[in-house]
Amino acid sequence: MTEDEMWKAVSENDDAYDGIFFYAVKSTGIYCRPSCKSKLPKRDNVGFFDTSIEAQVAGFRPCKRCRSDLCDYQPIKEIAQEVKTLIDEMWNEKHILDKQLKNIGISNRRIVDIFKEEYGITLTEYIANLRLEEVKFLLKTTDDAIIDIAYSIGFGGISSFYSFFKKRVGISPWYIEG
Repeated sequence: MTEDEMWKAVSENDDAYDGIFFYAVKSTGIYCRPSCKSKLPKRDNVGFFDTSIEAQVAGFRPCKRCRSDLCDYQPIKEIAQEVKTLIDEMWNEKHILDKQLKNIGISNRRIVDIFKEEYGITLTEYIANLRLEEVKFLLKTTDDAIIDIAYSIGFGGISSFYSFFKKRVGISPWYIEG
C-alpha cells in the first residue's frame, strides 16, 4: 500500500483500513486509526506505521478519541475463547463446567449467543461433537464395553447413547468398535 493510498484512507476516515496501518501526527505526537474523526492534519505532518507498537516505539502516544491502542482489543472474541477453553477442558464434567461458565459474569443466554456468533455452532452442538469424537476414539482404542463407554462419556443410559450415536454417525456403534 502506498503512502498516497494511506493518506486517501485517512482523509476519508475509511474504517476498512483500521488495523492495517496507523498514522501519526508529528506536530501533536499522537497516532490514530485511519477512521479517526479528529481534525485532518496537514499531510506534511503525517507519518505511517504498520502497527500501533511501531508508532509507540517511534515516540507517539495513542489517540484518546479513536483509541488506537485498543485496535486489537476484542472482548467478545476473548469471552468466546475463554468459553471454548473451559468446554474443551471440562465438557465431560457438567456441574464443574456450569459453575465455571457462571464465573465469567454474563448470562447463559449471552454466552450462547457469543459462542455461536464466534464459532458458528451452539454450545450444545460443540459439546456433542466433542463427545462424539471421544466415543469414536474409545471405541477404536479400548476394549471397554459399549455400555461402559456410554456411561464414561456422560450418558444416563444405553438407549440415549445409541440414539445419539446413530443420529450423528448414521450407524450403530457396533460397527466402529474394534
